[in-house]
Amino acid sequence: MLLPGYGGGSLADLPGALLAALGVPEPARPENARLTLAPADSVCLFLVDGLGADLLRAHPEAAPFLSSLTARTLTAGFPATTVTSLCSLGTGMTPGEHGMLGLTLAVPGTGHLFNCLRWSLPGGQSMDPEQWQPAKTVYQRAAEAGVRPSYVAPAEFENTGLTRAVYRGVRYLAADTVDERIARVHEALREPHAHVTVYYGDLDAAGHMTGWGSDEWLHQLAVVDDMAARLAEGLPPGSALYVTADHGMVNATEKVDAEQVPELMEGVALLGGEARARHVYTEPGAARHVLEAWAETFHGKAWVVSRQEAVDSGWFGPRVREEWLERIGDVVAVPHDGLAIIAPSRHRIEALFTGYHGSMTAAEQNVPLLEVRP
Repeated sequence: MLLPGYGGGSLADLPGALLAALGVPEPARPENARLTLAPADSVCLFLVDGLGADLLRAHPEAAPFLSSLTARTLTAGFPATTVTSLCSLGTGMTPGEHGMLGLTLAVPGTGHLFNCLRWSLPGGQSMDPEQWQPAKTVYQRAAEAGVRPSYVAPAEFENTGLTRAVYRGVRYLAADTVDERIARVHEALREPHAHVTVYYGDLDAAGHMTGWGSDEWLHQLAVVDDMAARLAEGLPPGSALYVTADHGMVNATEKVDAEQVPELMEGVALLGGEARARHVYTEPGAARHVLEAWAETFHGKAWVVSRQEAVDSGWFGPRVREEWLERIGDVVAVPHDGLAIIAPSRHRIEALFTGYHGSMTAAEQNVPLLEVRP
């Protein structure tokens, strides 16, 4: 198990370091913070979905530019999944502070699961992004300090619930193709005191469907490498480009359909999270029984703990806000090695994946922090 290094080199520590590099004081940032970046007039953060540090090191031939850069390694945080990491990057807080504690989470008191990526509830119900994630974002703080924050990403993500939850305060620059994204980034960086984030998601998509290391995945890694090199070519003097990711990935070597194992579903009210980070919500009085059944079934294949043990062990950070506690499963099941715990009737597409993430293995937790300066 690789516990996230909150406070000493996780994605939650990066936003404060970027603002500090731009000269923006961060009251909550400790003076002895171990993640420090050199001062810059402007910064660009290239966020590559699924670019694990261990995965990149395994294929330097497909990414010669990225592999030539000086690299530091950060941890994603738990769970190692997009919604959690984006919120850590968007707030500078640990998951236990910002409350985006998994892909699908119980909405306390409703009996419903909320998909934080699609921002969807059963029956067409809606969720207010500012209610689910009320913390001020780093982009709002940057704008208040005179920095111009911009976010470059596909048009389909603009004004989604997730974007409104984690990117409040940015100027959204819609750009669908690689060429469009590079052009929008270079345009934004020409403005003084710019803070530009650009997102690329196709590497993660290829990994999910065909596995990391597949021909399709390697093709996407080469696209990412070329994109990073072209972003670097257009950096103005005094600026800096940082490349990082939201999580890594493993390829499944075993799948267990929890819905087809009666002892796993007995006493279970809701099955949330995702295949590598399951939040198991139990019926009243059934938590102990469910914990024992899951621990026995997955002995030697997964870390299976109670909510309290996960919180006390610091999986979600040093502190979990009391109002977020019931978003965490009564039981948390986190596979290691190549196990994926699937639930096809609930998550049909996920059950078909080859590549997965969410757990606390090095391949999923470790993400690169690469730096380029003109």
